Amino acid sequence: MMRHRIWRGLLAATALTLAAGAASAQPRERPLRLVVNVGLQNLDPIASPSFVTRNFAYMVYDTLVAMDGKGEYRPQMLESWTPSADRMAWTFKLRPGLEFHDGTPVTAGDAVASIKRWGQRDSIGRRLMAATKEIRILDASSFVLELAQPFGHVIEALGKPSVHVPFVMPARIADATPPTQAVKEVVGSGPFLFLKDEWVPGEKTFFRRNPAYRPREEAADGLAGGKRPLVERVEFVTLPDVSLRAAALTQGEVDYLEYAPFDYLPRFKRDRNLVISQAGGISQIMGGVSINHHLAPFNNVTMRRALQAALDRTEIVAAHGLPAEMTSPDCLSVYMCGTIYSNEAGGDIIRAPSLDRAKALLKEAGYANERIVLLQPADSALINPMAMVVIDRLKRAGFNLDVQAGDWSSIAGRWVAREPIERGGWNLVPVIYTGFDLSDPLSNVAIGYNCTNNQPWGYCVEAMKPVLDRYVASSDPAQRKALAAELQTLAIENVTFPMDGQFRSPAVWRAELKGVIDFGFPVMWNIERTK
Repeated sequence: MMRHRIWRGLLAATALTLAAGAASAQPRERPLRLVVNVGLQNLDPIASPSFVTRNFAYMVYDTLVAMDGKGEYRPQMLESWTPSADRMAWTFKLRPGLEFHDGTPVTAGDAVASIKRWGQRDSIGRRLMAATKEIRILDASSFVLELAQPFGHVIEALGKPSVHVPFVMPARIADATPPTQAVKEVVGSGPFLFLKDEWVPGEKTFFRRNPAYRPREEAADGLAGGKRPLVERVEFVTLPDVSLRAAALTQGEVDYLEYAPFDYLPRFKRDRNLVISQAGGISQIMGGVSINHHLAPFNNVTMRRALQAALDRTEIVAAHGLPAEMTSPDCLSVYMCGTIYSNEAGGDIIRAPSLDRAKALLKEAGYANERIVLLQPADSALINPMAMVVIDRLKRAGFNLDVQAGDWSSIAGRWVAREPIERGGWNLVPVIYTGFDLSDPLSNVAIGYNCTNNQPWGYCVEAMKPVLDRYVASSDPAQRKALAAELQTLAIENVTFPMDGQFRSPAVWRAELKGVIDFGFPVMWNIERTK
């Protein structure tokens, strides 16, 4: 309550400041205020799996390859890429004039060091590195990636749009920092500069326009094209109370909500001063339960199957109170329905969830009422309502839950650590992912991290290994789809990362913002005010 009163005071003060300065302030000079879903604590997009860190990184870093609004991959920091005839060697050339925020030029050495660091952490990155013979620097602006074995996803890997994104940072930082440790210095080459001295971890993050940034010539499109920073300052703001978020937006005290509070959507739709995102497909969200496969009792597949049987997607998604057209509780695909690899292979296992079936599986597993630690992200407006239903259903099925509620930033720190239960460890964490993270087997959290041992959940299904190897090597679309279906079946059978319901959670922004790119997560360049 104290924090809410403080925020109300801050919002009131902000409103007075805006009113007092409205007559003299130019639209470009007013800060663009984005309300993020959870507070920013970790600044390293390779070390952290959080979306808010990804959002931060797109402000200050840039990528070699970027996904456009159609889901296609285009050069971003690169001027070109050229594969050899057998597609076993790829030559990359940086576009001229790229410069880091510290004034040093971006070189091929920086790109290579960044790829290698990312390749130790990310699912598709690790597979790319495993298939790579060497990466040779040709000159200051060019390098060659030579494969040791076929890998049909080179460009898709370097253009991965969401966690973990292969952002480019100086080699001196990338080489000196293990991928599981956060970098101590934020130096990117992106369109905005991070104002670290003004940062309030978990509450406010400040940026200003990078005057040295050289955008591409073409128009901005999704994450690709010309990233033109058109406002002088941007702020990421955290408002845990959804009513405060709604009030701040309607009163013009903030400009953009990463996610619109569901209860306020009807009101927002009637407000001519607001625009609601129409992004769908790959930008939709899937809830899931992260399982710690390292620790008992969920190192037992029958225990995991009991949990999966208890997850009623219709009941869980209903927690958000959304209209039917914004939910897909009948989706049986781990890739998310509406995306390229969506299918129902293995779906009969989860088609009809049942508490009685869950209870029978608990008995079959020999469950002896051991304490199960579930970390509940109570400050997340997207995760928490679904988490409460998950908690209720698991308790009704007979799981002895020790529910430990907290803010997402704190939970994320425990989530990525590998501690025993008595030292802050965990068994279950309700989470959400978007289609950007789920739509391809190599990035999908239920498949792509199989046996990599570099993520907190730690599943390893031996039968997945050869299928993944065939998928990695394939460039044939039909073969990829068949293999993706086989992988989905294995993921559902082994309950690597059970999903609990698909839905759409739109962003909303002030109508006076021109040029907003409706992509599925916040894109802060290309935006200017009309008043």
